[in-house]
Amino acid sequence: MIQTVYAQRRQAVMAVIGQGTAVFASAPTSLMHHDVDHVFRQDSDFYYLTGFDEPGAVLVLAPHHEEHQVILFVRPKDKDKETWSGRRLGVDAAKEQLGVDTVFPIQELNEQLLNYLKLADRLYYHLGHDQALNEILLKHWQRLLATYAKRGTGPVAIEDAHLLLQSLRRIKQPEELTLMREAIAISVKAHNHARAIARPGRYEYEVQAEMEHLFRLAGGSPAYPSIVASGDNACILHYIENQRQMQAGDLLLIDAGCCYRYYNADITRTFPVDGQFTTEQRILYELVLDAQLKAIAAVQPDSPFNSFHDVATRTITAGLVDLGLLVGDVNTLIEEKKHKAFFMHGTGHFLGLDVHDSGTLRNPDKTWQPFRPGNVVTVEPGIYISPDYEPVEGQPQLPERWKGIGIRIEDDVLVTAKGPEVLTAGVPKALKDIEY
Repeated sequence: MIQTVYAQRRQAVMAVIGQGTAVFASAPTSLMHHDVDHVFRQDSDFYYLTGFDEPGAVLVLAPHHEEHQVILFVRPKDKDKETWSGRRLGVDAAKEQLGVDTVFPIQELNEQLLNYLKLADRLYYHLGHDQALNEILLKHWQRLLATYAKRGTGPVAIEDAHLLLQSLRRIKQPEELTLMREAIAISVKAHNHARAIARPGRYEYEVQAEMEHLFRLAGGSPAYPSIVASGDNACILHYIENQRQMQAGDLLLIDAGCCYRYYNADITRTFPVDGQFTTEQRILYELVLDAQLKAIAAVQPDSPFNSFHDVATRTITAGLVDLGLLVGDVNTLIEEKKHKAFFMHGTGHFLGLDVHDSGTLRNPDKTWQPFRPGNVVTVEPGIYISPDYEPVEGQPQLPERWKGIGIRIEDDVLVTAKGPEVLTAGVPKALKDIEY
């Protein structure tokens, strides 16, 4: 994205904080394990405001400062360290390329920071995992607070900077949707390829490898650890071992998505590896699909966030009662959470720079936040009947033919003024399209 986009985002934050100062830190330096570097992944808030993909950096927004409102601290150029660990943009190039007012070496953070805090009325900072930076910020804040009575200036409170970006990040702008659509297009291709190659006798990791190969070929990477779960492995929600050999009669649940230029896709499909559902598999699949389609239809502008989950929960619970897998009044079963023996997770989450994207779901009065045009949300109901399922009190034992079945169907949905747009529609889910 061009630098004007990041500049506009910074201006939007500064318009909110007024006389405050906001501090955003990059992610920590890439992790090391037994002398091996692991891949660095930038902090999403920091990246959203800068587009800068290096560790060891801090962004300061000080709209009240007379000379500098956008200040960046970065690692300086260092030939020896760059030989070992990769190129650095450096101080001079960062100012030129990133469109900020001034840039300092990160080593000067402690010394320079006071200049941008002493006239602020509030400090916005997320107390994260960087303990050294936490201590620097808290030390300055405490010192300024101790002398506030004499000076009459300085931040009197700290607020979480992460909350500043929630409303901004939740509404996806056109340039963000372009990247998300690309991540989704790559993921759609990989899911369709997986369905074409999955057969009895192949291993889960083979399917995973071919999908992630397509992610990498397109310039992306896995958005999260890929779940390729055959048979009763599909009853483990976050199964990632992916070691089992698929058998005839298995369902294969694949939950995998591509991350492309920091934006993520998140898709789940479940299908029979030998091309035909068993009777019980088909019945449960059709129930999950019905719940998902109704939940998608509930993703409407101004509808509260919980509305699509309520629709999915009611549909699945009523269906399980009709099948005799649950007994009782539907409303009572939901109120007593008896459905959670089969459907134990939420129906979806926001999606964007993070797979579980930024933003609170409830207002201070406990009402739910509404959907707004520009939101992207996953819709992913499921039914999971463990092979060692034991009924909760008052519920029936289940015949063995129902056990070991796990089904989830997940799409990425854009909220528009006209209603939901299914961005992942390119991966089939109708029975007629996945049986052969």
